Amino acid sequence: MSIPIDPALEPPTAPSDGGVHVQTADERGVSQGRLTFRRFLAHKPAVVSAILFILVVGFAVSATGIGPIPGWWIWNYEQLLPITNGGKPTLTLWPFSLGEHPFGQNTVGKDYFAMTMRGLVNSSYIMFVIGIIGAIIGIVVGALAGYYRGWVDSVLMRITDVVIVIPVIVIGAVVGSAVGGLGPVLLALFLGFVAWTGIARLVRAEFLTLREREFVEAARVAGASDARIIFKHILPNAIGVVIVATTLLIAAAVILETSLSFLGYGVRSPDVSLGLLISANESAFQTRPWLFWWPAVFIVVLSLLVNFVGDGLRDAFDPRQKRVIFRKVKELPEDAVIVAGTTADVPEGALVTAGGAAVVEGVTSDRPDDVLDDEIAPDPDRRG
Repeated sequence: MSIPIDPALEPPTAPSDGGVHVQTADERGVSQGRLTFRRFLAHKPAVVSAILFILVVGFAVSATGIGPIPGWWIWNYEQLLPITNGGKPTLTLWPFSLGEHPFGQNTVGKDYFAMTMRGLVNSSYIMFVIGIIGAIIGIVVGALAGYYRGWVDSVLMRITDVVIVIPVIVIGAVVGSAVGGLGPVLLALFLGFVAWTGIARLVRAEFLTLREREFVEAARVAGASDARIIFKHILPNAIGVVIVATTLLIAAAVILETSLSFLGYGVRSPDVSLGLLISANESAFQTRPWLFWWPAVFIVVLSLLVNFVGDGLRDAFDPRQKRVIFRKVKELPEDAVIVAGTTADVPEGALVTAGGAAVVEGVTSDRPDDVLDDEIAPDPDRRG
């Protein structure tokens, strides 16, 4: 016995052989992470900045070495050497040559290239430790305040307000005077405990919005615990804000560490940092300017590169960053059909219906994988 099937209920047929068919995002399995990565790669300044940052820090680490592993540079930042060439830099660009002391020597004969590289390494991992510690504390405080609200929110936000009211440089000076002489690692850890307030407020705002969404209610009905809802359901949806805020915190940490070391509350001698080098040689600005300019240049470079990377991450995680690019083509079959979520050639002056049918000749519409039909297909009564 056969059962009649309503033609309206039959699945849609594939496009005809003469039509254009490109795999959709679902067919190719493009994840949100991959789309975010593509948007980041499309931000050329951010990509170039990330590469340059890795190269600069990697160069400094390879020159100074890691722990017991020595670097490739012949001098170390603590060695006292005879002053040669009047302590002036021996670096030449043409023909390129580092010479014996490419950044010169300080007033007591220490190789300034080794000192600058050591300071660059210390400043780099101090800013990363501050960023990571600050992000962890800020996420936990902001997530708890935004999810539970009520008295939990009030208590945590009042603590946050107290920390925000006191200038960071004052708190940093107190922390630096107590632990600055114990090494850059402990200094970075303690500074991270006072740098979390901005991230906490951003995460709280995101959680206050997301906790009312349907997927959170569904998780509660399914019996998920509060910890699972916070860290498995809500936090992944706020990760874009967290990453961007952390990147900006890392950029600010460079300036914070430099300021504290300049004031004498950060890294202490015999170790060095970029801020400490500027502080130690500010009086030689007129007579030996290279002692001031080398660390100053690297401070500016680090801050700019991290900020450019943060700008690219902000654009990559922003779901509203969708672009439609048009370019001309010479020929296209008259029966071309645009499939949802694809890139297809549309004839110039064509009428494109909501269903994706193209009529007439010559423009190409490059459609992002993550856009919907109504975001790109013009109204049938409009020329596109």
